[in-house]
Amino acid sequence: MSTPPANRSLIVVGIAALLGAGAWALVRYVPAKDGVQVGQRAPDYRVQRLGVGDSVGIRTAYAGHVTLINIWATWCGPCTQEMPSMQRLYQAYRDRGFRVAAVSIDHDAAALVLAFARRLGLSFDILHDQVGEIQTAYVTVGVPESFLIDKHGRITDIALGAETWDSPEHRQRIERLLGAD
Repeated sequence: MSTPPANRSLIVVGIAALLGAGAWALVRYVPAKDGVQVGQRAPDYRVQRLGVGDSVGIRTAYAGHVTLINIWATWCGPCTQEMPSMQRLYQAYRDRGFRVAAVSIDHDAAALVLAFARRLGLSFDILHDQVGEIQTAYVTVGVPESFLIDKHGRITDIALGAETWDSPEHRQRIERLLGAD
């Protein structure tokens, strides 16, 4: 016994209505994801500092500096793409107190991550979180993901995806934060 075409249409419309109501309820009643937000203090997560061999707490190690925390991986094409602009931004502002803390989440050995950074000619701090738990601390959704931190350790901007860090817009942000007390 087959279902008449009119009844099939009603069933499809009914299912679509139920799915729509379910989606509306999820958006309306499910609480927002907790995580780091602009205006909050950055989590003080400890990572290994490559080339030096010690570990540092990100927020405490960069206290008093405007800092770009970049969470990345060597296998990430967009991460590799944005690194040269981060290097140019760092070179332009490092003498004024700007820092870049690039945290690799690669599972590879630290030596491979450091070799990758050297091949790109990066002179800012290369940090390593081999287990990738910084992604939980910062509640990231992917790589690259970056957090611009002011001198007081507060998050001022969050960027998901590759950026051109030495663009006029980012330079203006850095200038403003460097001039702020």
